[in-house]
Amino acid sequence: MIYALPYKTKQFFFVLIKLSIVVGAFYFIYQKLATNNHLSFSEFIQLLSKNNTFSVKNIIFLLILSFFNWFFEILKWKTLVSYVMPIQFKNAIQQSLGSLTASLFTPNRIGEYGAKAIYFISNLRKRILLVNLMSNMLQMSVTLLIGIIGFYYYISKYNPDINYFRISKFIVLVVIAVILISFGITSDKFKIKGFSIDKIKHFVFRYPKTKLLAGFLLSLLRYLIFSFQFYVLLQIFHVELNYIDAMTIITSMYLLASIVPTIFIFDVVIKGSVAVYLFSLAGINEIVILAIITLMWILNFVLPSIIGSYYVLRFKLPKTKSEQ
Repeated sequence: MIYALPYKTKQFFFVLIKLSIVVGAFYFIYQKLATNNHLSFSEFIQLLSKNNTFSVKNIIFLLILSFFNWFFEILKWKTLVSYVMPIQFKNAIQQSLGSLTASLFTPNRIGEYGAKAIYFISNLRKRILLVNLMSNMLQMSVTLLIGIIGFYYYISKYNPDINYFRISKFIVLVVIAVILISFGITSDKFKIKGFSIDKIKHFVFRYPKTKLLAGFLLSLLRYLIFSFQFYVLLQIFHVELNYIDAMTIITSMYLLASIVPTIFIFDVVIKGSVAVYLFSLAGINEIVILAIITLMWILNFVLPSIIGSYYVLRFKLPKTKSEQ
């Protein structure tokens, strides 16, 4: 039906959609900062200005860490997607930051898949979706591997009150789901939203292992950067924790927060709740931890999404060879 519309009408709706995405992203950012029930915006500002904690040097250093966090994410996307279609670094910037803005308020950043795919012509989009899935799985694997180690040491040191029965139920459900999926994908006729399992397996098995290794290493670099940034903020707020103890809690926090299903705009709340509990056993003030979580969210998602809004507004549908 949309193809039957006049050209100018389609252009109007296209511009309206882009504006709606940007306005929606800014509105949710405002809502999150202005209506945080755990930390009011006035408390947050007062805490930042207290004792002149944030010098120009500190702010520049934090921004540099955020820059490299996204630099390696963009480089990872450029590296992984090059198997489907080689792109320039500037295109990887547009796709990564533009999709961040478009997916900011979608459940579990699910909108990122469609947002990145739409940058490519239609016959490449299914493969782009798979590449994006692989990229996210590489980042998750780093979070799980380091987080499990950190959580083991956290339990050994702080002996938290853990409901092992609930954990066991969760593990059993995951195992059952994996078994059912494994049985399902053995069927040649099994499809997921039009994806043939045979084609998916063929794509994954043929995907260059060197690119996967590069993607894993870039995911690891990102993890080391944003976890170190959290530690730097702890030092700025004069939290008395040595590096090893701090990283034990930080890696445990990212592990637990990553397995909690949530709408991404409220990710700051989920991580805040997990972090408050984990750091409370080390005797760290709740308000300080909530302020650090909010700052991490602003530095690594709000600021990049503001830049990404520029790319959303300038976005144009890719042209096929016949249209060029």
